[in-house]
Amino acid sequence: MFKNLIVYRIGPEWVPDLVAAEQALAKEPFVPCAPSQPLSLGWVPPRGIEHAPFIESVGGQWLVKLKIEQKMLPSSVIKRRTDEIAAQIEQTTGRKPGKKQSKELKEQAMHELLPMAFTKQGHLQAWIDPQRRLMMVDAGSTKRAEAVVTPLVKAWEHFALRPLQTRLSPAVAMAAWLTQGEAPAGFSIDRECELKSQDEMKSVVRYARHALDIDEVREHIAQGKAPTRLALTWAGRVGFTLTEQGVIRKLAFEDVVFEGRQGSADRPEEAFDTDVAIATGELCQLIPDLVEALDGELQPGELPADLAPATPAPAAAPAPAPATAPADDTPPWA
Repeated sequence: MFKNLIVYRIGPEWVPDLVAAEQALAKEPFVPCAPSQPLSLGWVPPRGIEHAPFIESVGGQWLVKLKIEQKMLPSSVIKRRTDEIAAQIEQTTGRKPGKKQSKELKEQAMHELLPMAFTKQGHLQAWIDPQRRLMMVDAGSTKRAEAVVTPLVKAWEHFALRPLQTRLSPAVAMAAWLTQGEAPAGFSIDRECELKSQDEMKSVVRYARHALDIDEVREHIAQGKAPTRLALTWAGRVGFTLTEQGVIRKLAFEDVVFEGRQGSADRPEEAFDTDVAIATGELCQLIPDLVEALDGELQPGELPADLAPATPAPAAAPAPAPATAPADDTPPWA
């Protein structure tokens, strides 16, 4: 059901209303690109059945799906057509197009080529947990997730989002786990990670299918390389890769998770509900455990633990007076 997760916190003013939310998305259904339109996006039924709702609620968890269609125009093709138009103008007028006109010619070339371009389609899923006030987008980068976030914020009244941040940055936490050779409670460290230096060289060391509880890894960290990715398994049930930005990638559910799964190819609706219920049920436990492993959620206005100023140490207690005190009133520890 999900390959990646970027987690957002929903603002306190939003009131979950499934009917109103469905009506809002129904106003922006997916429509294929027009001949001269480079990009089109809109909502489609998550269940994949025509005329089904644009929001599926399974066990109180909401699913939405955005469909994206984009015309594919290679830059080399655009350049060739732009050069052809420019050559025709030069031959007719006897002068080369200037910088401003060249930009206009490029736009003209794109407009001419769009009706003949191939299209590429894709989907982005989002899962909303109204009770916990969280939204998870199945995307590997924040930039890609914005394709879902932006239209939802516009469509739903008071639907404000901010990335869920933790008090301890993932990079600092992963460095501690690797240095100590011990994962946080409920997790285990797998056999893949990436370390990157923080200097201008940006040197990268990658380990794949390799033990990580070795001195070599600890030495890289001691020399200033920070973990940017680390493979983990939660409760022996869900494997994933955590990035330095807190993105959960490469989600993989262990076979034990779907044992006894109901539904089949003959009953796709039942299988859909079962898969959603199982996947969200597991992830609803994984996410808070991961947040706890990163020292809890960072509240608005609060500094991350690795950036917050250190708490001053308490003042030392005065030393006991010597047996023979000075004649004046100056304290012996002054």
